[in-house]
Amino acid sequence: MDLSGKVGIITGASSGIGWETAKMLSEAGARLIVSARSTEKLDRLVEQLPGEAAAVSADIVDPAIPQTLVHAATENFDGLDFVFSNAGIMSIGSVDEVDMEAMSRMIQVNYDAAVRLAYTVLRFFKKQGHGDLITTSSILGTKVRATVGVYAGTKYAVEAMTESLRLEFAGTGIRIMVIEPGYTATQLQSHWTEKQKDSLRAMTHPLDPADIARGVKFMLEQPENVIIPRMLMVPVQQQL
Repeated sequence: MDLSGKVGIITGASSGIGWETAKMLSEAGARLIVSARSTEKLDRLVEQLPGEAAAVSADIVDPAIPQTLVHAATENFDGLDFVFSNAGIMSIGSVDEVDMEAMSRMIQVNYDAAVRLAYTVLRFFKKQGHGDLITTSSILGTKVRATVGVYAGTKYAVEAMTESLRLEFAGTGIRIMVIEPGYTATQLQSHWTEKQKDSLRAMTHPLDPADIARGVKFMLEQPENVIIPRMLMVPVQQQL
């Protein structure tokens, strides 16, 4: 698919993978609705994008936001061709140390909000007969280790939802996919304790957010008869 002129939504766009994907897809000619909680960061992103873009500052867990984003795309650009559901947070810890409220918030952001966005945009895509949905999962949506079980659980759930929807929409012109990053140099782990970061120190060459952005672009650019249901991308040093 030639992305020039295509209309897309990117959530979690104020930093990291979302930010770099917005830049890369905008450079390819896509017109974008970018969303995150920080108005300041989104405005800065829109200023830097070479193509047309509009910002929607919002908390993705608000049940009204998915429809707001679809409306923003159709009002600003008269259509919607793809959605990159990328908003996510990561709270980890042992049973004794984990922040229960932060963990609950993570479930809302990583899964509940992803479900609401997916079902909302797929209803729109179904009416028009085409559209691409890519959701950010994780390598921890395929395997698990100690202290990250709830985060991994949200990503396993995303994998299950996405695969079920892919089967439901097979052959309709609607493609439903996930991308599964390994350790990527973003702010996702910035709030971790030094002890929690120990497991990452051996990986001196993590993925860059732009690496994941290239993966998203590659998935979107495939011919309409080709789908990449899941793409796993990890640093060459990662043993998980």
